[in-house]
Amino acid sequence: MKIPIIISQEYRNKVAKKSFIILTILMPLLMAALIIVPLKLAQLDSGDDGVVAVVDNTGLYHSLFIEDNSGINFQLVDQLSDSVGDYRAFVVIDEDLAVNPNAVKIYSEKTVSRDVKSYVEQILSQYVEHKKLEAYNIEGLEQMIEDSKTEVRATTIKMGDDGSEESSDADVASIIGILATTLIYMFIFISGSKVMSAVVQEKVNRIVEVLVCTVKPWELMWGKIIAVALVCLTQMAIWVVLTAIFVGIGLPMAGIEFSELSNTPATATDMTDAQMAINSVMGINWGLIVGMFILYFIGGYLLYASVFAAVGAAVDNESDTGSMMMPVTIVVLFALYAGIYSATNPDGPLAFWCSIIPFTSPIVMMVRLPFGVDAWQLALSLVLLAATVAGMVWLAGKIYRVGILTYGKKLTFKDMIKIFKK
Repeated sequence: MKIPIIISQEYRNKVAKKSFIILTILMPLLMAALIIVPLKLAQLDSGDDGVVAVVDNTGLYHSLFIEDNSGINFQLVDQLSDSVGDYRAFVVIDEDLAVNPNAVKIYSEKTVSRDVKSYVEQILSQYVEHKKLEAYNIEGLEQMIEDSKTEVRATTIKMGDDGSEESSDADVASIIGILATTLIYMFIFISGSKVMSAVVQEKVNRIVEVLVCTVKPWELMWGKIIAVALVCLTQMAIWVVLTAIFVGIGLPMAGIEFSELSNTPATATDMTDAQMAINSVMGINWGLIVGMFILYFIGGYLLYASVFAAVGAAVDNESDTGSMMMPVTIVVLFALYAGIYSATNPDGPLAFWCSIIPFTSPIVMMVRLPFGVDAWQLALSLVLLAATVAGMVWLAGKIYRVGILTYGKKLTFKDMIKIFKK
């Protein structure tokens, strides 16, 4: 058995490449930048400290802007200036807004920023609403209306077979499921492409002719598949660690304190939302999620990596892989979209069948798991996946054994059928 030797050699060769080292370092830097830069930009002022001029032709609303506490620099002026560029923006009120709510316009040379537009609309709407309630001349009417405002919140609870109760949240379950699905999808495509590329390169360079003199073709195929999986897992683990380190170092260097990220103002309702989300996360069966993620992760990778290896052996050069890979790409993309759409209806026909069919189950089942899946469905899905992996590995092995020594032309589907019959 020479598979361990092949795995060791392939692994060392790939992790020692400059492209691997550069990408392994650059990707965490990029991810850290994508986290830190938006946070830093959000803390900075827009640099536009210009004045927002207010022209109140009604004389009813000027006091609102004099007492402004929004941080926007408002200034009352008599009329709209011809040189709009002297101000950040012009707010012009021509009529009583209680009669004509659309009688306010905001002029500017550039597109009006959202903070100015939102604040002007909010402050004027509140004032007009207050005045309309006063016109009814009913003592305490405004307070009664305020007191009558009630937001009904339903707590979702998942019942266990033994009568136990656990807090659940569809949004939290969807996020977890989609993240797991995306990870498996990315791993299948990245690692599968590397397997195919490695096979094609060795075939084109005729290196495989030397290799098959000392190892069996199926050992070579399995060695490559496992080695590439280990390389990808190593790279992803380094990405996670380095990204955390770079973010931890970069935030203080950018002048962003960790306490600033958590000390955001929150209402009682917001605190309730946060607590409900935490309870929902804690209520998820993480042991099942992680365990099934590993199983579907391995099953999905072996299934598609064997297909990628067979495609690499069947073609004569990398330019021919596109047409051969098109059906596989369509299936994997369909599985991804099916998984995303299944998050809104995890028990629907699309979600059910795609989580059972082996070619889509590794991706779609991960979306359903946080919502809860019947044991028989999970067992059926895993059994079918295992059986399909075994069959696909056997078929891919036969194609690989013949294809890697075929030069000058790519194998057609007719050639593959003949190989299967042997």
